[in-house]
Amino acid sequence: MPNERLRDALLRNGLDLDHVAKATGVDPKTVERWITKGRIPYPRHRHAIAAMVRETENYLWPDAVAPERKAEIGGSEIVKVYPHRHNIPADLWDRLLDQAEEHIEILVYAAMFLTDNPTLIKRLRRKAGDGAKIRIMLGDPTSREVARRSVEEGLAKTAIPAKVGNALTYFRPLDGVSGVEIRCHGTTLYNSIYRFDDEMLVNTHVYGFAAAHAPLLHLRQLAGGDLFDTYSESFDSVWNAAKPPKW
Repeated sequence: MPNERLRDALLRNGLDLDHVAKATGVDPKTVERWITKGRIPYPRHRHAIAAMVRETENYLWPDAVAPERKAEIGGSEIVKVYPHRHNIPADLWDRLLDQAEEHIEILVYAAMFLTDNPTLIKRLRRKAGDGAKIRIMLGDPTSREVARRSVEEGLAKTAIPAKVGNALTYFRPLDGVSGVEIRCHGTTLYNSIYRFDDEMLVNTHVYGFAAAHAPLLHLRQLAGGDLFDTYSESFDSVWNAAKPPKW
């Protein structure tokens, strides 16, 4: 079966059989078989190709790593577990944002704590200008899911929708900025996700607790692991169903 993910990744990066053959030290016909027949390269070749196309091995060759090994690698993707989001050092947020060059992704309902940073909008605009792709998703303030979350946290039904409205006002200066997309979603938010290239902060949500008091995972993507990819794919699923905000 052809490896369409590999074929697409090479095309998107302007690479042909000869480029890959030279980088991996194999014959171009071998590369062709990797694509057209779905043959799985040796690990050293997978590492080289994944780096060339800036994709994970797990994405390009989902069946290359045994489930037991994936589970082991997935555990290693956890950098640290914080019992509460408010335990995270402030300089960690700054480091992740400053070092991100390609992807900045935010999936939340309101995350009003982000608005406490007076430089965030300016920094995001600068990151977009430097070529980073920025995707921000806030809750749909008119959705039942956002109102329900207010009740689940013991607040008035209108509390979190009002916070979302304030967050939308805060991020509105980024509307129309090249490289930045903002959408609203009406999904049940099981986790808030903050991605900065190959690092990610996943704020789990616990019934009856505000997000600031719920646990948070600090993840770093590893080749062959699928924990980071699980949350990344979840982000994409929500993104595909989300709509532009009604400013």
